[in-house]
Amino acid sequence: MFFTLTGRQMEEDPTLERHFKGHKDAVTCADFNSKHKQLASGSADKTLMIWNLNPKARAFRFFGHKDVITGVQFSPAGDLVVSASQDKTVRLWTPSIKGESMVFKAHTATVRSVSFSHDGQRLVTASDDKSVKVWSVHRQRFVYSLNQHTNWVRCARFSPDGRLIASCGDDRTVRLWDTSTKQCINCFTEYGGSATFVDFNTSGTCIASSGADNTLKIWDIRTNKLLQHYQVHSAGINCFSFHPSGNYMISGSSDSTVKILDLLEGRLIYTLHGHKGPVLAVAFSRGGDFFASGGCDAQVLMWKTNFDSFDYRDVLSRHSQRVSPDPPPHLTDIYPRGPHLHSAQSGAIEVRGRGEEQGMTYPLEMRSDLPMNFSSTLERIVQQLDVLTQTVSVLEERLTLTEDKLKECLFNQSQILLQVRGEEKDRRRERVEEEREGESGSPVASA
Repeated sequence: MFFTLTGRQMEEDPTLERHFKGHKDAVTCADFNSKHKQLASGSADKTLMIWNLNPKARAFRFFGHKDVITGVQFSPAGDLVVSASQDKTVRLWTPSIKGESMVFKAHTATVRSVSFSHDGQRLVTASDDKSVKVWSVHRQRFVYSLNQHTNWVRCARFSPDGRLIASCGDDRTVRLWDTSTKQCINCFTEYGGSATFVDFNTSGTCIASSGADNTLKIWDIRTNKLLQHYQVHSAGINCFSFHPSGNYMISGSSDSTVKILDLLEGRLIYTLHGHKGPVLAVAFSRGGDFFASGGCDAQVLMWKTNFDSFDYRDVLSRHSQRVSPDPPPHLTDIYPRGPHLHSAQSGAIEVRGRGEEQGMTYPLEMRSDLPMNFSSTLERIVQQLDVLTQTVSVLEERLTLTEDKLKECLFNQSQILLQVRGEEKDRRRERVEEEREGESGSPVASA
């Protein structure tokens, strides 16, 4: 698919690079290989496709699942790819021409998602049986289950450090789990419908979640504050993906569009109309230079990002029309604003495909430059906030250790006290018995 421009194109606009055709039904999931030039996609046609990004290389089609494939992800090392299916199983594949796989009989109902931990040692799965399960990759066996959801679980993801798991589902909740204690440590419930997708940002300080109520929300999990709330789609959001920088996000919706959000600006910057029908899958490449989308039209589209080439100072200087006079430089410092409603405006340029009725809309804004001393001051503030955050984290860890030691001391003291009381009771009992024996053994005077 080619695009022609009806206005002046900005150098950072995304462009369509490749168009993959091979699936016979809806494309439900997609992921890039971080080590090799490959893109995986799963489909309702029950097949897994491995597309080689080298145009001269052939694609691989893998068979094995007996029902719709619902999730796919490459391992961090790129030597494995995992898939989930409505056939209640998870399969580990070798992404080569042999297409060998190992089957996990994972759940008692449809498996909705599967994801690797960032060290590649564990898998987390989510299912319609209302459970989240964790698996060992190398031992290829079940490890433990998390069971507080009250309806189908749509998605589950590990945090970057592996210490947390986020999950969401049809019970309209997003839950945070501690992987060491296996306990739910937080629950977000502000959803008007099913929570469809969840993931951590690259630093692990925030989670984003999407809903069937057309909303996308970003939370700071350290303060439990809602940082951003977007309502840019006109139908339910099926998936999203953070850019590796943490500064952008793409989302796919049943309204047939892919939206690109600038998280520094807190606004929608692009709307892509490449699919005919609901968009079910979106994913950034590990380097962020490409992103892919898939949908009910059985197409897989690969886009060149382009807009990610600017650092945050460049972005601030190019987009200075803001609600706040002191623009926050990072996602973790953004505080809630109102819902971001997107509507077509006359001051926009439009990119249309040849012979296509769909278009991409790019909002235009007035721009001006910020003083250099303002940017440098802002950078120093960011550095100081990072140091402060690290200091608070260290203090929290020390406080936790102190509390643990205090609890241990109190427990030991209570045990000692119980032991002392037990010994006193034993001594009293012995004295009473001795006194009774003395009374029964004493001579009785005869009359």
